[in-house]
Amino acid sequence: MSARTAAARRPLRTAAATAVVAAVAGTVLMPLSAYAAPAAENLHALKITLGAPAPSGPLTRGGATETFELTVNNPTDKAHSFHPWINASWGSNTRIQANDMIFKVAAADGTPATDSAIQQQDGDWQGVFTPAGKDTTAGFEVPAGGKFTWKVTVGLAKSYPNNVGDFTLRASSFQNELAADGAASLTFKTDPAVKPGTLETWFDKVNPCQGIDEHQCREMDLRYRASGDGEFNTALATTLKTSVAGAGDPDLQLQVLEAGAWKDVKRDKEGDLRLADIPAPFGKASGERTVHLRAKVGPKSTLKKATTVTLDAFVGLAEGNKVPFVEAKADVEFGPVTTASPSPSASASTSASPSPSASASASTGTGTGTTTGTGTTSGSLATTGADSNTGLYSALAAALVAAGGAFVWLGARRRKAAARG
Repeated sequence: MSARTAAARRPLRTAAATAVVAAVAGTVLMPLSAYAAPAAENLHALKITLGAPAPSGPLTRGGATETFELTVNNPTDKAHSFHPWINASWGSNTRIQANDMIFKVAAADGTPATDSAIQQQDGDWQGVFTPAGKDTTAGFEVPAGGKFTWKVTVGLAKSYPNNVGDFTLRASSFQNELAADGAASLTFKTDPAVKPGTLETWFDKVNPCQGIDEHQCREMDLRYRASGDGEFNTALATTLKTSVAGAGDPDLQLQVLEAGAWKDVKRDKEGDLRLADIPAPFGKASGERTVHLRAKVGPKSTLKKATTVTLDAFVGLAEGNKVPFVEAKADVEFGPVTTASPSPSASASTSASPSPSASASASTGTGTGTTTGTGTTSGSLATTGADSNTGLYSALAAALVAAGGAFVWLGARRRKAAARG
């Protein structure tokens, strides 16, 4: 990742945000003025170097930690601000909880006393450290021609998922203060070595309900499949959102087939539809999971003509770090309420022919494609998840109280700007 890319994903957003939402109960919000960009003369000068971790060797869950030195050098003839930021990445689309890893930072000789914390803006793992006793917007002032050094300790908690293995830590600055080659990274091996697990989800067999006009009712499958080693040690939650490509509201009613009977799916306080959680453990050995759904035009529909309605299924961990990391979409045409339509049958349609006015896309965290009525998928791979470029920032969120409540870190996450059905 380039320094410019890292700066684009820095954990503190600018004052252009129009709203601030508390993401953690009890969080104290900082004034937006605290996040002003640094002056131009303070940019692009620092360089970070990382020492070899000791003791060497792979990390084990619940085992010994490793420590390495992080040094920032200021080659200029003026004091230079430094706002350190460490990102962790895995070869997987899964999420890590803050308490799955150990992260501590201590000042070396001549370096100001330091406090550290983990935050998870946009669901990512991010380690930050600041001058002791200062708020999380504060940085260090590195003297002209000088350097600061810290000892960074990392390790794996017993809860570190067994479908996640090796990881890379990248040290940079969230205020764009490094030279072009100023960032540095280290890769940590884990024992036992695992092939990273990923999760896929997609819509399949989007068909009319039996005996009902296709613009009034559709049945469909939502499928899940895990790959790689291990399994998710936290239940998986699925939230469905709806958006309309045009005017009107379909008042979409969703049902799920359970034990041969259709049961209503209730909307939460935000108007979204929450399916039953997939219990842990869930992995490759669990096989493919299928949820049979039925979507109907509701009695309060205000559609005046056939209109495309997008169903978005977002999947994430049910507890802790809940930011979704997998998404599936289905575009379906619905029309105005008709009084002549009979009630849907009590069982799901078994028709395998795809509807000409319905399409579905699978978003797996590793790829997207078009799903046919027979369940086959074609398409090119693309990155997805909560950091997708299709999202818009709609709020500046406060996130994380760590180290016994000593820190509050304000973060923002991307959300899709979609009208809810």
